Amino acid sequence: MDPLAELERVLVPVSSAVVAFSGGVDSSVVAAAAARVLGDRAVAVTAVSAALASGELDGARAVARAIGIEHEVVTTDELARGAYRRNERDRCYHCKTELYEVLGAVAERRGSEAVLSGANVDDLGDWRPGLRAAAERGVRHPLVEAGLGKTDVRAIARELRLPNAEKPASPCLASRLPYGTPVDLEVLAKVDRAEAALKRLGYRELRVRHFGPRARVELGAQDLPRARTDEGRRIVEAAMWAAGYADIEIEPFESGSLNRIARSLPIVRS
Repeated sequence: MDPLAELERVLVPVSSAVVAFSGGVDSSVVAAAAARVLGDRAVAVTAVSAALASGELDGARAVARAIGIEHEVVTTDELARGAYRRNERDRCYHCKTELYEVLGAVAERRGSEAVLSGANVDDLGDWRPGLRAAAERGVRHPLVEAGLGKTDVRAIARELRLPNAEKPASPCLASRLPYGTPVDLEVLAKVDRAEAALKRLGYRELRVRHFGPRARVELGAQDLPRARTDEGRRIVEAAMWAAGYADIEIEPFESGSLNRIARSLPIVRS
């Protein structure tokens, strides 16, 4: 199977589309394929909110330029939703509901047939309540329809020479908060300051998990040894203290760790 050909085959019957475009690898591959198949009938739309990490919008703009797809920026306001702020285990449902309502309005304004997401088949086995919000609004997942997982997506990104082909995943800042910890502007800004500081220090694959005054700094395998030297730890700790954290742990990077906890928690309906 040729993954790119399969993805393009899925898109051929689509007359026009709005791509939910974070600037990550998954949505970039969908945007690139849509641009190849649909031309100017495809637009990539990036949603900006308090949960978007610093630098992500600039990155998305650069990738859109490289792809050659029209790029639009919209604003979402997840924090206006009480269920999102409460941060129960279905938080992503409320976040994606806000996103897809805004993108649906963009599609209606532009006369676009479909809203496309970057979800892939590997996401189906994870805790992804946002997929329910997508289903309720008729959002399509071309990577899923083509049967493509993360390995396929990276291969396509390299084949198309996308500038972010090796970019680590960067989910929204709220994903750094344990479920049950309320989401607010101050906490999101604190996490953003901490992660931005680590990036300035040259760390690439990272998360700063927020536990009140304590930060669990998770770093990828290539970066972890540097941070665990006496000097490296001192520098990381100083950066986290400057960001507002009092206690710091340095641990190996573990993607989706809070999602695994979420599966055992109840959903509290408002």
